[in-house]
Amino acid sequence: MFFGKKKRTIVRLLVVEDEPLIAFDTEHLLTDRGYDVVATVDRVAAAIALLEEGVKIDLVLVDMHLADGSGIDVARTAHGNGVPVMFVTGNFSVEAEHFGVACLEKPYHQRDLLSAIEVIEAKLSGRKIGKLPGGFRLLGQA
Repeated sequence: MFFGKKKRTIVRLLVVEDEPLIAFDTEHLLTDRGYDVVATVDRVAAAIALLEEGVKIDLVLVDMHLADGSGIDVARTAHGNGVPVMFVTGNFSVEAEHFGVACLEKPYHQRDLLSAIEVIEAKLSGRKIGKLPGGFRLLGQA
């Protein structure tokens, strides 16, 4: 019997973050761990354009407050296209709960970001969810 890694269902990620250092670190970490970062954008309009073009995205990581608007607008479009969203923010708004599957509070440890993605994958796949990472919570919508 072979023991190997489980095949991921979340592979292609869209990162929406307007803080350059956080965006760079996030993209580097995820790419290093075998995820395919479809794009890292800093504008609501750019994220929405990608989502509306039908680019295959398995999960959107979006900050709540962006330079040109609200991450809620990105999440609303993603939700409408059947793409799950994790808010990664220090200022979560309850208004966003209907459009996301989870929220990871900033600042966070890199391992917590990776664990959060694994928890979302387990939730969406109907698998048992283990211990939640620090600063992370699942939202009511699935």
